[in-house]
Amino acid sequence: MKFLGVDLGWSSGESGLCCLVWRSDRLYLDSSECQLDLDDIFAWIEAIAPRPQTALVAVDAPTVIPNATRMREADKLTHKYFGRYHAGCYPANLNSRFAARTVGFGCRLEACGFAHAAQIEPKKPGRYQIEVFPHPATIALFGLERILKYKKGKLGDRKPELMKLRQYIVDRLPQLEPRLSLDTDCDLLRLKTADFNAEVESFKGKQLKALEDRLDALLCAYIGAYWWYWGRDRTWVFGDRDSGYIVIPAIVN
Repeated sequence: MKFLGVDLGWSSGESGLCCLVWRSDRLYLDSSECQLDLDDIFAWIEAIAPRPQTALVAVDAPTVIPNATRMREADKLTHKYFGRYHAGCYPANLNSRFAARTVGFGCRLEACGFAHAAQIEPKKPGRYQIEVFPHPATIALFGLERILKYKKGKLGDRKPELMKLRQYIVDRLPQLEPRLSLDTDCDLLRLKTADFNAEVESFKGKQLKALEDRLDALLCAYIGAYWWYWGRDRTWVFGDRDSGYIVIPAIVN
């Protein structure tokens, strides 16, 4: 089973892509990159998970938007349960400038055989797609008191937050189930902390954005694996298939 994370550029800009592969009771990082064009993203998906190969695509973008105005119920619920952590999501409706692109992405995935999986039977192979949201996932998976603010602000403020995100990934995900293996040649996980942080310190804006997209895509892929592994036992689904839904690891007290 493969888990493809897509940190989709909602209206423009590059999208982060990541593939985690499940084998020998571990998740292994197989691919990590950024692509700008939607055709290139789908070429990447097709190369990694051609039909009928089993895979789950986890997308950080609203791929189901039936409402013409206001917010989806799923969006409201992120604010209800994660607003205190600064992790409520951006509202989505059909008048949003990104709606055609993000909904179209989900429809194109369906045409490739990836069915929406707002419900799932744990560990059952198949071709699925889900909408995910990395910010609240970091609260649940890493036990944070607020989100890591690596997306907005000055470059000097974002860099240390992005370094923290990577460190949480390296420290925590190998300890959870399903476990993420650090056995990889990819720089996202292979480099020692000091080497990684020194490299990030030299990054300019475009380089930092690419790193952010790749780390978010890795989180998307892991959330997809978490949903497939646990189902409803340890995962929340805000909303439903008809009104739009977001899959988020549950906070375990």
